[in-house]
Amino acid sequence: IAGSKQGGRLMRPPDLLTAAGRRSRKGEYKTGMRVVIAIDSLKGSLSSLEAGSTIAEGIKKVYPDAEIRISPLADGGEGTAEALTLGLKGTWQSLSVTGPLGEPQPASYGILPDGKTAVLEMASAAGITLVEPEKRNPMKTTTYGVGEMIRDAVEKGCRHFIVGIGGSATNDGGIGMLQALGFEMLDKEGNQVPFGGEGLSVLHKIKAEHVMEELKECTFRIACDVTNPLCGPIGASAVYGPQKGADAEMVTKLDGLLGRCAFLAKELNPEADWEAPGTGAAGGLGFAFLTFTNAVLESGIRIVMEETHLEELVQDADLVVTGEGCLDGQTVQGKAPVGVAGLAKKYGKPVIAFSGIAKKDASACNEAGIDAFFPILRRVTTLEEAMKPENARENLLETSEQVFRLVKTVWG
Repeated sequence: IAGSKQGGRLMRPPDLLTAAGRRSRKGEYKTGMRVVIAIDSLKGSLSSLEAGSTIAEGIKKVYPDAEIRISPLADGGEGTAEALTLGLKGTWQSLSVTGPLGEPQPASYGILPDGKTAVLEMASAAGITLVEPEKRNPMKTTTYGVGEMIRDAVEKGCRHFIVGIGGSATNDGGIGMLQALGFEMLDKEGNQVPFGGEGLSVLHKIKAEHVMEELKECTFRIACDVTNPLCGPIGASAVYGPQKGADAEMVTKLDGLLGRCAFLAKELNPEADWEAPGTGAAGGLGFAFLTFTNAVLESGIRIVMEETHLEELVQDADLVVTGEGCLDGQTVQGKAPVGVAGLAKKYGKPVIAFSGIAKKDASACNEAGIDAFFPILRRVTTLEEAMKPENARENLLETSEQVFRLVKTVWG
C-alpha cells in the first residue's frame, strides 16, 4: 500500500479507505469504517450468516464504531436457499414430497418477504445424498418431488422462483418435475410413464392440457454454472451419469433416451434445443426448465448478488470481506468469493478473504481481485476438530480480529 510517513506512522493515500474520517456526499466527515461482509458458508462448520456475524464481532473488537453490513452469500449450490431466505428475513417452508426413489421425503424451501419469490434447491427433493450409494440408479430416480415443491409454492402465491439445481441423483430429463406440474408424459397406451429413466424408455407423447394454470405466470431463475448440453459425449448422461449409478451400458441408453425426449419436446415447443449450454445440468432438468417454463439459466453467484442487492452495499463501503471454506485455484472458476471480489473491484474497493484452509494454488485468487486472504487455522489439529462449529467460530473470530488490528496499524 502506497503511503507517506507522518509522525512515524504510515498514512494511507486519500483514495483508500478512511476509518478516521470519510467525506460524505454532503461534504461533511463521518467517523467509522464501513465494512461489507459477504462470505460463503464454511460447509460443515458455519453458515454464511454465522461466518459473517463472527467476522463482524472480530472487527468490532478493533473498530467499535464500524458500520458493518452482512450480506448472505452462496454460489447457487448447497445452502443457497437457506442463505437467501434467512439473510433476507424470509420464511422457511417444510413439506413432504416424493423422494428420488419414490418414497416420502421431507423437503424445505424459502419464501422471501415479498411473498411472491420462492427459493429452492432441487437437492432437497431429489439430491444424490438422499440415496444410499448402493441404491443409486438413474433408471429409477425421479425429479417428481422438485415439481411438488414448485406446486406448493405456487399454491402459496409465489410467481417468481430462484432454483439451485446442483447435486442431483437423477437423469430423467426433468419429466418427473413436469409430471408434478400437470404435464402428461404418456406411453403408447396413453398412460403416465413411470419414474426415472424407465419412464423415458416408454415415453411416446408429451401433453400440456392439464398443466396448472398459474405456471404461465411464473418466472424461473435457474442457478446453473455448468455448460453441458443435454446429450452427446459431454452431455448429462456421459459426464454425470456414472456418479449417479449408471454403468457404461446405461449411460449409452440414457443418452439416447434423452435425445428422444428432446425430439418429442419439439412437438410442444419447436424452439426446444438440446444443444443449448446448461440443458444437461441435473440430468436434463436444465432442459426441462428452458423448454417448458419461463426460465433462464444464470450464474449462481450472480443471482445471489442481485437478489441481495450486494452492489448497492459495496458502492458505499470502505472495505469488502469475503471467503469460503477452501480457497484454491478452483475458486476463480465462478465461485462466490471471486464474484464478490469482481464486484468490489468495479468500484475500486479493497478485498480481504478468510477461509478454513488455503491451498497452494490459492494465489490465483489474488489475480482475481482478492487483495489478501487469510486461512483461519491457528494450531495443529485434525480435520474433524477444525470443522467443529465452536472451533471454527473461535478460529475465525481470532483471525478476523488480528487481521483488522493490522488494518488499523496501516490505515488508522
